[in-house]
Amino acid sequence: MFWPMFAVAVGFLGLAVLGVLAVRVFVEARRLGRQVAASASRIDRAAEDLERSVASASRAVDAL
Repeated sequence: MFWPMFAVAVGFLGLAVLGVLAVRVFVEARRLGRQVAASASRIDRAAEDLERSVASASRAVDAL
């Protein structure tokens, strides 16, 4: 009777470890998603700044 109870306990422990790891992966994936969103926002702002700079430079060249 010892071995079946031991097998159940080890199985439960394995499931608990997998559950903890799944939660950690979920939290890290959400954190990565927030970082990607923030990076995309910064890239958008940089692209808009570049477009404004190009337009300004174009107007300066046309004025010559």
